[in-house]
Amino acid sequence: MKLQYPVRHFCCQELSQEEMEARFRDKTGFFSSAQPLIGPVRGETGIDGLRLDFNDGLRFEVPEGDFHVRISDADSEMVFFDDDVSAVRLQSMEKFYVHWQLDVYYGGALAFSHVFDPMGQKVFFVDCSTALGDSLVVLPYLRAFRERYGAEVSCHLPEYLYGFAQRLLPGIEWRETWPEDCYATFYFGAAIDAPALSPEDGRLVPMEELGHLLFGVPRPRQRLIWPAGKKQITEPYVCIGVQASHPAKGWHYPGGWETIVAALRKAGYRVLCIDRERENEANGFVARMPDCAEDFTGNRPIEERAELLSHADFFIGLGSGLSWLAHFVGCPVVLICGFSESWYEFDTPYRVYNRLACHGCLNDVREPYFQNPCPRQPHGSDKILECQKTITPRMVLDAIWRLQQDQEKTL
Repeated sequence: MKLQYPVRHFCCQELSQEEMEARFRDKTGFFSSAQPLIGPVRGETGIDGLRLDFNDGLRFEVPEGDFHVRISDADSEMVFFDDDVSAVRLQSMEKFYVHWQLDVYYGGALAFSHVFDPMGQKVFFVDCSTALGDSLVVLPYLRAFRERYGAEVSCHLPEYLYGFAQRLLPGIEWRETWPEDCYATFYFGAAIDAPALSPEDGRLVPMEELGHLLFGVPRPRQRLIWPAGKKQITEPYVCIGVQASHPAKGWHYPGGWETIVAALRKAGYRVLCIDRERENEANGFVARMPDCAEDFTGNRPIEERAELLSHADFFIGLGSGLSWLAHFVGCPVVLICGFSESWYEFDTPYRVYNRLACHGCLNDVREPYFQNPCPRQPHGSDKILECQKTITPRMVLDAIWRLQQDQEKTL
């Protein structure tokens, strides 16, 4: 897409041009690749050649002339840009919610003013995440945004999530292309070290708070309700998931899964492993389905997984997308997870981690977790992944017992 005017970026932080480029370097590749899909700035202002929209952050095209532009936050009155401009496109580095205020002067007199307001407008949400959990945590905010602003909300999701999302959020349009005359676009993902996507590093806030940071709406008070179908398995059953986005996130206590599955089967449960893969290996770490579990693995639709989970007595899993899926459809979750802090994932009284061992490095922004899944411990030592190795079967069984006790109290 050929731009009519050269782009001049600005930033909400007090950074020099060199600092701004360094801070955002390599963090905006997705937005650069999306430019041809977003298309030109279309919002008319009533002044010839002066156009405005919020589809890649704030985008404002200024024709040649004696223009002066001030861009600020309507709430705090902080000023982010204040300069004479001509024949240029102004574009914010930030793509998340800011209550923008734009004031345009021509020949020294106020010629145009606009405050960001999505009320009744077309607003498009784009999922740029790569993990199931990162997508799911934001879905309740789509409904909250629509209800708050009466906006015409549509959303782009990975294709595998469309069927699930349509059942979970009827009334939201799911599409692959930008709507015409779209007023604003918001992007969502894990926001890990992504200053363009979020005002804070996503590792420093609970995942369920991300939608508030990105879209500027309060955390929804009501959960989304999964419309479960008829139960297909008549016997009592439990689902397990031994895989995560990286094998290092697995539960690495020797024989741990086999011990848990044997105990559950002895208690009268069928135990279904619902991972996509039976085995996953990377960088010397292996996560493998226990042989004593029933094999429900495979590349099955997310809706099928959701149905199984919605009728299961409970789910035992990791800090992974399947745990989030179970949580979303109302299935109690025993969460075996030491690599993140206890506040990061959804709230569950059945989280299992060893607080006396090294843990939580995912949320330590000083550590390069995504380049090294065990950044605090020397490789080759016995302490590698002790956050996941020192969680014992007894700890997991205790959490299961507490869950069963709570379920009996509600009968």
